Formats: sequence, structure tokens, C-alpha cells
Amino acid sequence: MKVMISYPPLKGKGTPTLGQNRQFQWFHNPSFIYPMVPASAATLLASKGYDAVYNDSIAEMIDWDMYINMLLDVKPDVIAIETKTPVVKQMWSIEAEIKKVLPQVITVLMGDHVTAFPLESMQNSTFDFVITGGDFDFSLLSIADYLSKKSGLISGIWYRDNKDIKDTGKFDHSNNDLNSLPFIDRDLTKWKLYGEKFFKYSPYTYTMVGRDCPWGKCTFCAWTGLFPKFRTRSSDSLLSEIDMLVRKYGIKEVFDDTGTFPRGEWLKKFCEGMINRDYKMSILANYRFDYINKETAPLMKKAGFRLMKFGLESANQATLDRVCKGIKVEDIEKGCRIAKDAGLGVHLTVMVGYPWETRDDANRTLDLARKLLDKGLADMLQATVVTAYPGTPLYDQAIQNDWLRFQAGDWDKFDMTEPVFKTPDMSPEEVVGKCESIYKAFMTPRFILRQLLAVRSWADLAFIFKAGKAVIGHIMDFMKIRK
Repeated sequence: MKVMISYPPLKGKGTPTLGQNRQFQWFHNPSFIYPMVPASAATLLASKGYDAVYNDSIAEMIDWDMYINMLLDVKPDVIAIETKTPVVKQMWSIEAEIKKVLPQVITVLMGDHVTAFPLESMQNSTFDFVITGGDFDFSLLSIADYLSKKSGLISGIWYRDNKDIKDTGKFDHSNNDLNSLPFIDRDLTKWKLYGEKFFKYSPYTYTMVGRDCPWGKCTFCAWTGLFPKFRTRSSDSLLSEIDMLVRKYGIKEVFDDTGTFPRGEWLKKFCEGMINRDYKMSILANYRFDYINKETAPLMKKAGFRLMKFGLESANQATLDRVCKGIKVEDIEKGCRIAKDAGLGVHLTVMVGYPWETRDDANRTLDLARKLLDKGLADMLQATVVTAYPGTPLYDQAIQNDWLRFQAGDWDKFDMTEPVFKTPDMSPEEVVGKCESIYKAFMTPRFILRQLLAVRSWADLAFIFKAGKAVIGHIMDFMKIRK
């Protein structure tokens, strides 16, 4: 049986950010983020003897005609597609077009949106299966075994039984052992396609040791519904994967895209393993302000960690509490300082446009972000318009409180080209303008001078130019939106 994991070409206002736990956005100057769980699905299927095919038309810049010709050439028996809220309707249409040229193909839809609303896609499309929960790899293997070996389906799968729509109940990850998964086949899944602007040393790639975050309570996070309980592979497993990446591909930098990198004894054991191996490589990871401390930060630096990505989100304590972030405003600067004192870089993410925040609240967040940049306590900033995705507590609150500017079901409008929330005293254009101003904070002479004075190698200089290009691209994105 030939099973294709596919990202079809999409029509829109730029290049979409579709994979991983990202807020959906159309980008002018795109980054292509390695979709680790779908890549794991292709790898697992291949390891079990299935003819696995991997296609990412977005990263490969494949247009519709090329895509259809590829399908006719490959002739997959099964096509599995990941979606997000703003393009789910487009995926319904795409699936119908696929079945016109491959009438016998079995189609599978997966992702955070269909985890929240599986019946919607079963009723509004001809997809044969919908996967709920985030373990696409285990679920796709179950579907392949069901089709080829007539074995039973695991929980969390919706399917058609003649004209009836049925499901196997609420998804349950408890029997899915992440340590049992093979390391992602980088060649099968075209690893060289993927990278973000914060990578400095080449060749680089991604890992994902956990699914997804030990905190798991942030009300805006689309993946809390996919992975309600945090699970990780062992630290030895990640060390072995890095061994393989260094030996086979000469990797010099890794970004682990777990929602929050593990801490405690797990982290200590991992760091000691990296120190003992003495690799000439660096590690980037997502982290929390309340997890960084003066004891572990120096150990992480010694182990090769270079950049930590922290969610600042808002400088207003009331907002941090309402979104269940679990930190205090004072933790933000404190955490940045601990990281910088240990020699770790700091990347901050900020969101603007909460339905309860005023202009003064938004400005407070922007002022804190600029202050951290100005004091040298942050190296990079990333701004997005907060969006309520189905399946999140924030979406449920938005429906209950009439916060949305659009009707539920107008999913294409949840693409961050304009805010989805009504705000107390800001127009949609002003909300987008706040995001734009975040990126303009990089353009100050003081910040630029600090970056130039820190240059120690050609890699540093190349990184500055790459980052500068990314900043200009983000500014253009938001300027285009405001027009």
C-alpha cells in the first residue's frame, strides 16, 4: 500500500505557515517549518513496510498543475493532509479535486481544527477519515493497518461506514510510546527544505522530543487539545538522535520544537550527555520564564544551548492570568536576565489584540518589549495578532462572550490578515499596526550598533543580514494587511 503524507498547494495572500504549533499567517518572506509529527508518520509507515511518500508542495513551491501531475504519476492509495482553521474549507475543495483525478484514493484529514470539529469536515467533504488528537503517526499507521490487514482502528478516528459517519471514541495517547518511534527519516521527508530565520549555523535541522508542553494550560494554544498530557521521549533517545544527525548529516545546530523543552532531572541528564559528547554544535528550544533559573541556565549554556524562545505574550498581569500563562510580569525581565547572564540568547514572542485589552494595555506590552531590547535582555522579537482557534478555551470564551468580529464558520477570516476579536478602543488597523511597530523596534540605531559590535565571525554577520531581511519582510506583511 502506498501512503502519501501531503501538503497540497494553497491559494491565498502569501505563503502559509501550516505545520507545527504556529498561529496561521500568510507570509511575504516565509520560513518553512519542519512538520515533525507528519514527518514521523511517513517514517513510521515506511518502517512498517508501507510505501511512504512525502510531499510538501508549500515548501517545494509546487503549483496545482504540478501537484496533479505528481499524483497521477505516484498514484497513492491513501493521501493524508494536515489542516489548520483558516484553510480547512480550502482543504475540502482540494480533496474533491483530488478524487476527480484519483477516484479510488482514500483521503485522511488531520490537525487541530478537525480535532475540535471532526463532524464538520465529515459532513462538508468526502474525506474518508478524520484523525483527532495529535499523534498523526500512530493514527495513520492504524488506518493503514485497518485498510490492508483489516485490523481494528485505535481511538480518536472518524470514518465512513457506507453512508454512515462513525467514530472510535475520544482519542487516547496513553498507549502511544514515543520512545518506540523510529528517528525521523530526514531523506524521506526532505529535511533541507526547512529552516527559520533564527538559525545561525548550517547545516541545521529540527527535533521534537516532547508532545507538547508540561504546562499545557494556556487558553490560546491550539495544541493543548491535540496533546492534553505532556509526554517525552527519554533524554537518551534525544542524545542518540543528535548523535545520528551529527554523524550522518554534519548538523551544527538543532531547534527542538517541543512546546516547552523538558526540565528537572530530564534536562540535567540531557545536558550532561551533551557536555560529555563535546559536540561543536548549538541547540535552540522553546522555554518558559518560570523554568529558567540560575542553577540550570549555565549548565544549558555549557551543553550547547544558544537561544531560548520565551512566550512573553503580554505585559499585563490581568491578561497573563486570564490566558492561564502561569507567570508573573516580573518573571519576564528576571528570566531574560538569567538567560543573558548565562550567555543564552533570548527570543520573545508577543501577542496583540486581546478582546479585553485597551490601547494602553497594548502599549504597555510594546514598551516592555522595546525596553528588553534596549537593555540588551532580548535578541529577537516575534509579534502576532492573537487568534482564537476552535478547540481552545479562548475560542469557547469568545463564543460565550460575543468577542468575535466574524461568524463562527467563517474560518478563512481567522488567518491573521485582520484581527478576529473586537477590542475595547482599538480599530482592527491599529491592532495590526501594533504588531508592525514591534518589528520596527529592531530598526533603532542602538540595537543595530549592539548587534554589529557583537559580530565575531562570518556566521554572525550572515545571521544579522538574514534576520534583517526577515524583519523587513514582517513589516511588509503587516503594512500590506493595514492597506
